[in-house]
Amino acid sequence: MIIKKGIKDRERNKGADSETMKYDYLIVGAGLFGAVFACEARKRGKSCLVVEKRNHIAGNVYCEDIHGIQVHKYGAHIFHTSDKEIWEYVNQFAEFNHYINAPIARYKDELYNLPFNMNTFSRMWGIATPKEAQDIIAGQIADLNISEPKNLEEQALSLAGRDVYEKLIKGYTEKQWGRECRDLPAFIIRRLPLRFTYDNNYFNDRFQGIPIGGYTRLVERLLEGVEVRLSTDYLEHRQELDGLADRVVYTGMIDRFYNYSLGVLEYRSVRFETEELEVENYQGNAVVNYTDKEVPYTRIIEHKHFEFGKQPTTVISREYSSEWKKGDEPYYPINDEKNNGLYERYRQLAKKEERIIFGGRLGGYRYYDMDKVIAEALKVCEKEL
Repeated sequence: MIIKKGIKDRERNKGADSETMKYDYLIVGAGLFGAVFACEARKRGKSCLVVEKRNHIAGNVYCEDIHGIQVHKYGAHIFHTSDKEIWEYVNQFAEFNHYINAPIARYKDELYNLPFNMNTFSRMWGIATPKEAQDIIAGQIADLNISEPKNLEEQALSLAGRDVYEKLIKGYTEKQWGRECRDLPAFIIRRLPLRFTYDNNYFNDRFQGIPIGGYTRLVERLLEGVEVRLSTDYLEHRQELDGLADRVVYTGMIDRFYNYSLGVLEYRSVRFETEELEVENYQGNAVVNYTDKEVPYTRIIEHKHFEFGKQPTTVISREYSSEWKKGDEPYYPINDEKNNGLYERYRQLAKKEERIIFGGRLGGYRYYDMDKVIAEALKVCEKEL
């Protein structure tokens, strides 16, 4: 990876770059999609320039080293996939550890295993067998007599019963969305995975782990031999940057690309309060969700546990869900009917672009797990390169 000055630094040092190089591809965004495309293009002999608005690479999977602890700056990221080809692909660039995602839910002073499984139900009701748990849940659902759920509250009650809803769903969901469950649409929860086995593995995928040394190192490997300019906002310097390449791969917000001409697409956002603590082990698990509404944050992440760290201190991040407004960091697209309709109108504009490829979470206005965004990038590479 060849780090070059951002636009503003270059303007202060005019004359430092006497030649204006022409690239095959200008790639906007140094997250997973952009980095995979750059890697594959370089393999095929194409020249690439990557520009990144932030002052670091790796997008939302960026990890910062704090006293030997890889801190997931934009929230917990656990790589998981059932696609063997994708698993083998990422293992070219990093060695993965054997981390298994097994979060804990804390409701007041009670601790429960997630996802909802026999450990959860045993703790909640003092039972031991799957049939006991199934009978309790079925009985609670029958007592509620909800035939057609009108909102998220009724939907969750009709799927999991009152106890699971009240302790593990209601408060957490209301903090996530900033409104009462009875005021949220039912479609937000289409299903609730209830496992009647003693299994705390959150994911069902065959392959799972975290790159040893963090995701930033993985992305650095993807970008080896590629020129990268940080702190460079493509849309603020589009005229200059567009002249540097034949084709553009754009992974930023599609509505911002068109100056919000059709309207603003909506997201949910999150913010983090991160601190280093002079204790070796704060909570004993990487992720603890706080499901009662009185606690303002949705969860606490203790980063050292992602890599089984033995450091004398620890780093935690309190995660808060927040309403998104234009200019905030966009995290999760709100793929409801209104926003999907607006995105489709933007997509029709994008289809008319002859030299621009839109991709990634923001360019495609959809949430991707990491394996899916890599697969999508490779698919675009096969078509384009």
